[in-house]
Amino acid sequence: MKAIKLGVIVLFTIMLQSCQKYLDIIPDNVPTIDYAFHLRSSAERYLFTCYSYLPNNGNLGVNPGFNAADEVWYFYPMDASGISESVSNIAKGLQNVQSPLANYWNGGNQGKPYFQAIRDCNTFLENIDKVVDLEEYERERWKAEVLFLKAYYHFFLVRMYGPIPLIKENLPLESTPEQVKIYRQPVNECFDYIVELLDQAIANESLPDNISGVENTELGRITRATALAVKAKVMVTAASPLFNGGSASFFKLTDNRGKELFNTTVDPQKWVNAAEACKRAVEFAEGQGFGLHTFGGSFSYTINDTIKTQLDIRTAVTERENNNETLWAFTNSRVSDLQRYLMPQILAGDRGVDAVTPRGTIAPTLKMVRQYYTDKGLPISYDKDWVGSSDEELITAATEDRYYVKKGQVTVKLHYDREPRFYASIGFDRGIWFGNATNNYNVTQENATTSGMLYIQGRSGELSARFGVSGYSITSYQIKKLVDIRSLQNPQMPAANIYGYSWPEFRMADLYLLYAEALNEVGGYSPEVSKWVNKIRVRAGIPTVERSWDTYSTQPGYYTNKENMRQIIHQERTNELAFEGHRYWDLKRWLTAHTRDNLNGPVHGWDIEQKDPQSFYRPVLLFNQRFAMRDYFTPIQLSELQINTNLVQNPGW
Repeated sequence: MKAIKLGVIVLFTIMLQSCQKYLDIIPDNVPTIDYAFHLRSSAERYLFTCYSYLPNNGNLGVNPGFNAADEVWYFYPMDASGISESVSNIAKGLQNVQSPLANYWNGGNQGKPYFQAIRDCNTFLENIDKVVDLEEYERERWKAEVLFLKAYYHFFLVRMYGPIPLIKENLPLESTPEQVKIYRQPVNECFDYIVELLDQAIANESLPDNISGVENTELGRITRATALAVKAKVMVTAASPLFNGGSASFFKLTDNRGKELFNTTVDPQKWVNAAEACKRAVEFAEGQGFGLHTFGGSFSYTINDTIKTQLDIRTAVTERENNNETLWAFTNSRVSDLQRYLMPQILAGDRGVDAVTPRGTIAPTLKMVRQYYTDKGLPISYDKDWVGSSDEELITAATEDRYYVKKGQVTVKLHYDREPRFYASIGFDRGIWFGNATNNYNVTQENATTSGMLYIQGRSGELSARFGVSGYSITSYQIKKLVDIRSLQNPQMPAANIYGYSWPEFRMADLYLLYAEALNEVGGYSPEVSKWVNKIRVRAGIPTVERSWDTYSTQPGYYTNKENMRQIIHQERTNELAFEGHRYWDLKRWLTAHTRDNLNGPVHGWDIEQKDPQSFYRPVLLFNQRFAMRDYFTPIQLSELQINTNLVQNPGW
């Protein structure tokens, strides 16, 4: 009899350990936890532990929103690229159930263990009242911050996996193995719980409205403006087709209780609720002084209006001081050395110093280059000045082109007469690269010389082209947008002296476009819908939606149709937020990722092995992307399903 009891105890222990490994939801090291919440100083360290799980989105190689889509591509093999291959392999269709890429369920392959993050948030909330030397207002503020973080980690998981277990509190140590085997909850319940947590954080009077003007140690901390903006994004996501019955025929999932986990019917009220959340977030943020950033000028540069517009766009992302557009910056994720992998070689010198020279590895695709509008604020295919012409036609840059293309140099029509966001975001062969803290003076006069302005020379054998087996752009393009204008290549070494900045996870431009999208889905086009889009277009130096389409397009009045306005807003998000990690999540929530124009089609670049322009400007197929319906949600690792038999795998996996 004793042997039987002993066997039961051993079996229970083994099962409990296995279940703990699955979600890690039972607190251990209780004496250590008690110590952590004895004094303010140790409790504050635990608070920062809760923050430490925020995704390292500024490391573009591990950011699934950036690297798993079709915005950038890499040379193969990537061994010498300096960029992790795990997440980019998602874009190549190599996701799997044995060892999932970007595994945020239990951590691995550049993913963080987000159920562990939630467990730590729960531990904090359950113990923070024990701290004896903590002022009440600070205790309440910390609670609000961790409630927000708990909501955010749940939201991140829902975007990736769909229905998830809701870890409302940590299970006690005496939990049975069956109690630990928790279920995934219906997606509607997931979103409701996330919003509930955010509402609790927002309602906490100790949560600061804003932290502008305070010491640097506060930057990145959660504010009411941040929480309201994230709530707006959560509710827009919940209202979007992927989570709002947009493909009921495929996304059907029932657990062993017989409970349906996906929402299979469209609920229009979700868009109404989302619009209300966006409205509140916009009004509150603007009341706190947030808005669209513009370049404040610098004694180092003498610039004209053309360059000023480009710098308005670039510094909206990279400016770390006096930037009223950044609602939430990830201070744990700085874009510093990574800028070398975005920059081309633009000054002569020894290119063999891999540790300091620009690499130019992260290459925008030709598809993304074509996404940008013409200078009339229209898609290329709708601009009547472009109809019937080829964007691969070779053109020699004239005097009036000198702030975009090096005067007298030859490049394709695709690089002329484009919107300022294109020139602010994309580095291209023969294109001007303003910045680098040098050689950018005397450009205010119409007749001024531009002989000292830097430009890219990307054809085979040239300064910015491929050099050796690594450190080059496979498409010939670079991402100028994410390089601070003060980051420079020193001609004496040459070394890349990098001016780092915290990753801007949430900008006002994003919030404005979310608001426009929600309003359009509720009632179709109206001046109130286009108002928020036009704010961004004016900063971008292009005409309003109405003027662009009515004056310059092949289809005047196109925007007055709800479905057409939807497409305009979608492309506006693509152009404004390009290379910031939003396109991947947007295409999925819109249920358009599987279409040929998006993640299910060819990836092209120019023929970088050629020297003459006629041969160089020839599209080369780099890869045929395949995005199946099952790819809308990341698979749960197979071993997790074996540990917890109450879990069910995502559709198609």
